[in-house]
Amino acid sequence: MKKMNARMIAYLGVLVAAEIVLSRFLSINAWNIKIGFNFVPIVIAAMLFGPLPAAAVAAMGDFLGAVLFPIGPYFPGFTLTAFCTGLVFGLFLHEKRTPGRVLAAVAINQLVFSLLLNSLWISILYGSPFLPLLSTRIIQCAVLAPVQFVMIVAINRVLSQTRLMSIMA
Repeated sequence: MKKMNARMIAYLGVLVAAEIVLSRFLSINAWNIKIGFNFVPIVIAAMLFGPLPAAAVAAMGDFLGAVLFPIGPYFPGFTLTAFCTGLVFGLFLHEKRTPGRVLAAVAINQLVFSLLLNSLWISILYGSPFLPLLSTRIIQCAVLAPVQFVMIVAINRVLSQTRLMSIMA
């Protein structure tokens, strides 16, 4: 990981703020599903800065968003899932961004973290049965997985064509 400097901290702060806005105000939220583009700032942090900064953006965005603009009760499991999501995006997308690596990152995040782990947290938090909850959340993953894949490929293309990627290197 690159050594943190004022510029990097400023970029990460803007990405945390963008994650909060996208997650809390520009997403479709229900008690058991969430569809939105809050993954975009996390992916940008992953591509530019690596796994730990991306995990920090995701976790801080989740925690601060939950404290400042609560949708329901705060549950630390969701922050853990957010951290893991950023970590996986960073591990797969920081150095090389091939379609296979993008697909692997999206698949792990959607199937393991979003579908299984977040469903477990919702089940614990609201006391709803886990397996029926999975069946409703499969729709969310089926919608978000291809959207995330296409958006990440597009973000990679934009970042590669701009000076921003070379400034961060």
